[in-house]
Amino acid sequence: MSVLTCAEFDLPQLAHLFDRFGATLRQVTDDQAIEGSWFGEPEAGLVGKTVVVRGDTPVHSALHEACHLFCMDAQRRASLHTDAGGDYDEENGVCYLQILLADQLPTMGEARMLADMDSWGYTFRLGSARAWFEQDASDARTWLVEHGLLTPTGVLTFRMREPD
Repeated sequence: MSVLTCAEFDLPQLAHLFDRFGATLRQVTDDQAIEGSWFGEPEAGLVGKTVVVRGDTPVHSALHEACHLFCMDAQRRASLHTDAGGDYDEENGVCYLQILLADQLPTMGEARMLADMDSWGYTFRLGSARAWFEQDASDARTWLVEHGLLTPTGVLTFRMREPD
């Protein structure tokens, strides 16, 4: 199965979602480099509060990088360019949040996000993104609650990480 790319996706949906967090989406043309791409093209890039994509960028990559922006502390966010940094717990929070946010996008949804994460090669100790999300991600959910991205009842706050 091929992953869903930005060329196949309704990007205004993604831009609207990012805007709810105070972030922006910038699409470059297919012949341009993706500024701020940590893993290299076609992966999404991060420059300040902007997620940079082009047509061949996987939607899961755009959401993953955006979630790094949303989950990082304000100090790292202030000088963000390319390297999101963060620790193991934050990375788990990022993966969990990208799955939740995919469900906010009618043309993506949770099931497609989980399948695309597996297809792209995300690795989880239970063998699949779905198994991790459903059976082994309570620490990620707790981390998101502790940092103000989810309420204790699991409702998205649509805010970036609160100060520690």
